[in-house]
This record gives sequence, C-alpha cells and structure tokens, in this order.
Amino acid sequence: MILSRAFNRILILTPLILAVGCDSEPPSSEGLNPAALPDAEGENTAAIEYPKAGIGTTPGEWDAYGADIGSTKYTPLDQINADNIDSLEIVWRRPALDEYYVNINPRQRYSNTWNAAPIVKNGVAYVTNGVGLVEAFDPGTGETIWIQEPPGGADGLPGAPTRGVAYWTDGDDERIIVQRGTYLYALNAESGELYPDFGANGRVDLQFMPPEFERYRWGGVPMVVRDVIVLGQSMSDTFDAKEAYRGDVHAFDVRTGEELWTFNTIPQEGQFGTETWQDRSWSYTGHAPVWALFSADAELGMVYMPISSSTNDMYGGHRIGDNLFSQSLVAVDVETGERVWHFQTVHHGLWDYDPPAAPILMDITVDGREIKAITQLTKQAFAFVFDRETGEPVWEIEERPVPQSTVPGEVTSPTQPFPTKPAPFDRQGATEENLIDFTPELRAEALAIFENYVTGPVFTPPSVATENGTQGTIQLPGSQGGADVQGAAFDPETGYLYIPSITSPFVADIFPGDPDNTNLAYTKGSRRWIAGPQGLPLFKPPYGRITAIDMNTGEHVWMVANGDGPIDNPAIAHLNLEKLGVPGRPAPLVTGSLLFVGEGLTNLRPGGRIPFDMPVEIATNSGGPWFRAYDKQTGETVWEIELEAGTTSPPVSYLHDGEQYLLVSIGDRSHSPEMVAFKLNNN
Repeated sequence: MILSRAFNRILILTPLILAVGCDSEPPSSEGLNPAALPDAEGENTAAIEYPKAGIGTTPGEWDAYGADIGSTKYTPLDQINADNIDSLEIVWRRPALDEYYVNINPRQRYSNTWNAAPIVKNGVAYVTNGVGLVEAFDPGTGETIWIQEPPGGADGLPGAPTRGVAYWTDGDDERIIVQRGTYLYALNAESGELYPDFGANGRVDLQFMPPEFERYRWGGVPMVVRDVIVLGQSMSDTFDAKEAYRGDVHAFDVRTGEELWTFNTIPQEGQFGTETWQDRSWSYTGHAPVWALFSADAELGMVYMPISSSTNDMYGGHRIGDNLFSQSLVAVDVETGERVWHFQTVHHGLWDYDPPAAPILMDITVDGREIKAITQLTKQAFAFVFDRETGEPVWEIEERPVPQSTVPGEVTSPTQPFPTKPAPFDRQGATEENLIDFTPELRAEALAIFENYVTGPVFTPPSVATENGTQGTIQLPGSQGGADVQGAAFDPETGYLYIPSITSPFVADIFPGDPDNTNLAYTKGSRRWIAGPQGLPLFKPPYGRITAIDMNTGEHVWMVANGDGPIDNPAIAHLNLEKLGVPGRPAPLVTGSLLFVGEGLTNLRPGGRIPFDMPVEIATNSGGPWFRAYDKQTGETVWEIELEAGTTSPPVSYLHDGEQYLLVSIGDRSHSPEMVAFKLNNN
C-alpha cells in the first residue's frame, strides 16, 4: 500500500479504528454502531436498520438538503427523460415569504437570493423561507399547509435565511428540525407546533460565545444522524485582533434538545493537535467553524465535518504551525463527538481555501476493491477521496513544495497536499500560460496587467500591497473557487461525480496592521476581484464549467462550459466563439436519466449575458438565467429554458400523485425570489 507523506503526517486513528496498513481483520462496527448490542439479560436486541449511505434519496421523496445525508444530490427517478423533456413546463410558483407573514408586516424585507432547498416527506414539502422560518406546503400545488409562527409575533419576524431543514422520525413521532438565528427548534411535522419539552419552551439557546465576542449565527442545515442533531456556525471574515472565539461544533438530543457533546475545532489544553500551534497560539486563536454543510453515514455512526480557516485567514505569523483542525475534513463518532480520523487539506492556511461544501459519500470500486468512500471538494479545485471508515486515501496524496511567503513574520508550510487522482477540475495558478490569448493584442494587455501583481502557481502566498510596488497576489482559484458551497452531485448508477466550478481570480493583498486598531501584524486588504483587458476576464475560459469524473477510475470523462459568457464583448465578438461559461456557482441535481444545472446567481446584473462594459463583470456570482438538462454520459445539452432570474438553490425532484416534479428557486435584484415547479405536460 502506498501512503503519501500527507497521510502519514496527519492521519491519527483513535482506538475505534485499526491502524492503516496492518494485516489484522477490518474493524467491526462495535463501538461505532449500537444497533445490535446485548440487553441486560444478555440477549441481542433487534438491530436498528439505518439507511445505506451514498445511494441518493428515498425514491419519490427528497430526504435532506442534499437529497440524503451523504449529499449525493441524486434521485433514481427517470419519468422525466431525454425523450419527453421538451414537454416539461412550469406548473406552479411559490414566493419566498408566505402571505401570512406579509400580512403581519407588509414592509418586511428579506434577501433576494433564496438559497433554501425543500425536503419532501410523506407527501408534504418543508422549506425555510426568506426570513428563516419554516413553511410546509403541498408539493403538487405549492399551496401552504402550515407555517412556523414567528417568536414574539411581528417583532420576531425579521431574520436571516438558512439553507433548509432536517427531518427525523422514530416511526411514531415526526419532527422538522430547524436553526434560526440563535435558536434551535423542533417542530411537529404534521402541525408545525413546537415541542414544549424540547430545550426551554420549545427551543434551545445557541448563544455559546461570551458577549465580548460575536452573536451565534449559521446559514446551514442541521445534520440529523440517528437521534443526534449536529450544528455548525458562521463567523465574520473581518478579523480585528488575533484573539477570537472558536467555531466549535455542537450536538444535541433530537427529543430533548440536551447538548450531548462539543467538538473543539481548534484543540484545547491536553487535546490532540495542540502541537501544530506554536507558542500556545491555540489558546487565543479563533474561528475555524463548519460554515458549510455536514454529511454523515448513519450506518457507521459517523458525521463528517469540513472545517474552515482560523484567525486571520490571510496572515498567520501569530499562529505558526500547521494549525489543526483548520481547513480539514474531520470524521467523528456521532454518539460521542470523538475524532475517528482527519485529513488537513491546507496546512497553515493563508488563501481562504476552506473546504466549502459537504463531503459526498459514495460507494466505488477501484482496481477491483469495493470502497465506502467520501470525497471532499475544495476551492483550489481538488477532489480528495478517502475511505470513509478509516480515512485512508483512495489514491495517493503527495506533499509537494509550494512557494513561500516574503511577508515579515510569516512562516508558510513548505509543502501542501496534492491528490494524484482525480486531476484538478478547474484552472490553477496565476501564470502566464493561463492568461487569455483570444488575440495577440488582448494577450499583450493581459501581460501588462499581470506585471502589477505577485503571480505564480497555486498556493502562491498573499503579499503586501505597496504604493510603488506590487498590488498584492493574484490568486487562482480565488477565495470562492474552484468548487464552493454548491458542491457536486454523485450518480451511484454511473459512478460519475458531476462538479460545477468557476474560474474567478481575486487579489490576495494584505496591509500592515494599524497598532491603534489591531494587534495583528498584517490585515487583509481589498480582496478585490480582478478583471482583464477591455472588460474581459484575465484568464482563459471556461469561466463556469461542469466536469464529470468517473470515481471508479479517477479519470475525467467530459467537461463542458456552463453558460455563454462574454462572447458578445466587442473585442472578441468577431471571433464567433462558442460558450465561454459564467461563474454563477450553481448547484446540480442528477436523476436516473439526466443532469440538471442552472447558471447560478445573477446578483451583479439583472440577467442575460455578462455586459462588456462592467469593470469586474467576471466576478463570482455573475451567473445567468438559463436552466438546463444535460446528458449524463456526454455532457450534451438536451433541454434548456430561460427563466426570469438565475438559480439560487439546488434543484430537487420527487413524485407526487405518481408524477415527477422538479423544483428550483430563482431570484435577483430585479426579480423577487420564488420557487418554480416543473412537471411534464401529459395532455
């Protein structure tokens, strides 16, 4: 067995798992899964059957935000297929805020990007609305069934949106679990009523941080595994000091709301990992939350946590070392919160390269060996693939030398982990060979822009912007990918992983810290998106793409540009170029027959193609209004529709009264957010 330096360097297994590479029998499920433990009389109790991971949602339903808790975004439904998709039509629409709330406060404001995806269970759909409250509706008509009462009436109506809800049942009781603001709620799935014995008066207070730090918030989705609720949190990217509070992960009992365990995302006194923080910097460094989404394997009893960056995300002279568990994938026992295995995807992070999406569970066969796998996508356009039971890399991961920082006081890691398979799924490195070359004139202008910045391959560190020197480091991929929160979709039928990604650089510049305002030696600068000559992007297309990877071989199968992109720009319009792609960060859906992907958010302009006169028109979230179905095997477009705005949420699909529906939310600055439902016209 080949073990990379990265694997040997940071993979430490708890006693629950046998050492990798030994000749012993594989570990049993005892200690991880209490499904068949003896009772008091010594007899085995009936085994609890947990759903198999990595195979998608229950056929006809939509079990979780990502289809299932393994985040496959897959349903086996194929009633809508390439032969009949031309008869697909919009059958209902639903606004992001029910009329009930509008009547409470007609002037209530909410986000124009509705990023929640509904779940559909037992003929009812549940979703968080534009202010984060739960609405239950008929999935066949879009009509409201019940709504969550705002706490305190109209005064409790203002709130931030989240990505959705979780569902739990023990066969008798059905609960909808939702986090809103600083509280966790359990609602009766039939009525929407609170459970008075859940927490205090029906809710759990999540304000764990001392008042001198920030207020708890999260825009994710609760992860419910067995009888345990797991929550992450979001934290500000603005760092005024090297001291900050940790983004710890908390778990609660689904019936009572009692806190069961806390996982310190930055290890504390006596815990594994403190040696990766020099000078006890673990004791004051903060952040490193799970701001993205979790995935889990209920059968194994594990939850998988993509942990993000620590304070400060672009300068780390005050936290020298690899800094576990920042920018790591960590597997924990869901019953105890104990770490089972981990892998750090970025050592001593300086690039805001957080693992941005829920890792994806999949069963694959590699060189004849069946593997329960998990794949973590990254902003730097890597797909790290592991055995989800042990953390062993499926393909070798190499520690390769990377450029070193010239910033005073900074100590960069000499190496970073690079997967040998699959190959990167998007463009990496601010290098001359990656600059646009549509025409010699545009190439020359791009080179002239290039000279004003520090440039180099992926992992070139941020640099100090000076008045008479360079203006910072051009980072490609930028801080929003590559991949991002939209994740990918896995098809257990084909073994293909479908990854939407973007090519969108940004400037990683830092400034000396003002001692009157901060104790950080350096703070982040403008972090601006950078355009190229004549309103075009600086680097080669596609600027938004979809890549299909065969996960049984690790090989790329096909790649297509997603969206037209700046083909009408006057500098290149005469070239009659085909699609160049748009960087809208859309989420995918894969069904038994097709792959559905929109063009993503359109926040930067009202719609259509990217206008050539916009100075930073190729920044992330510059999507478009088109929604498409692709052939899963080839990437060929088989259907498309122009909507009123870009897609803002992952598409979902389910059966209702025997017919397959397709839902996706849209919205932008000029179009009020709404959910759009499609169904075949069978007339």
